[in-house]
Amino acid sequence: MSIDTITLQSFIAVAETGSFTKAAKQVGRTQSAISQQMSKLENLLGKPLLVRNKILGLTPEGEIFLGYARQIFSLYREAIDRFKEPELEGEVRFGLPENFASAYLSDVLADFSRIHPRILLKIECDLTLNLFERFKNNEFDLVLVKMHRPEDFPNGLDIWSEPLKWVGKSELINFKKPIPLVLSPKPCVYRESALITLEKSGIAWRLAFSSPSNAGTIAAVKAGMGITVMPYTMIPHGLEAIESSLLPNLADTHVSLLKHKADNLAINTLEGFVLQQIRK
Repeated sequence: MSIDTITLQSFIAVAETGSFTKAAKQVGRTQSAISQQMSKLENLLGKPLLVRNKILGLTPEGEIFLGYARQIFSLYREAIDRFKEPELEGEVRFGLPENFASAYLSDVLADFSRIHPRILLKIECDLTLNLFERFKNNEFDLVLVKMHRPEDFPNGLDIWSEPLKWVGKSELINFKKPIPLVLSPKPCVYRESALITLEKSGIAWRLAFSSPSNAGTIAAVKAGMGITVMPYTMIPHGLEAIESSLLPNLADTHVSLLKHKADNLAINTLEGFVLQQIRK
């Protein structure tokens, strides 16, 4: 018995969802079919891959095999995509905030360039409101933008929403003194959210550090210069969300993708690739 790509995809789905039912919906098969595939896979490898308790999990062997499964399936998809539309060529101008580029899209864009080497990507990072203005001036074909509400960009494709968190050292929260903040300069959605929230709560603040660079912001917060605001899933290693009743809750942040042309195959291909990878 050989291992086919559907079995690999099913195993990856089971590992990521922790459920035969959810995995079945994800890959378009029945729950019993997924269960049978996993049993056959374990028999083939001669090792237990899954812990079948109340919560479905991976054995140590399953964790190891998951790495191989992801690599094999990724190469399979890359080969299919590469030869399915090898004629794609052109230029795509893509704008996005720096924190998204560093947290999510560096590997994604490298993979896209490898699969479609004849598509020239022109990528620029900027603050959301600057990206939107430049998008309206036709400087970009695609932009990722952050906002407070999905309706802020009514023509955008809403990708996801998540909570914003205060990030930094909790000992800096001392209401006898203004709270030191590390924020990007105007115009910045996170900056606006932080300042509006603090002012509504009557909490004094001061700007301790300001930089348009995401790396600069992270360095300043790690150095204890102040606290900042980040989406929960983008909090980097070495920093933690501040869980304190002294700070008010922040509104969720929303992310949308804006596109000019609907008939450009190169642009549409990048759009689909980015959406697929981000939603994983």
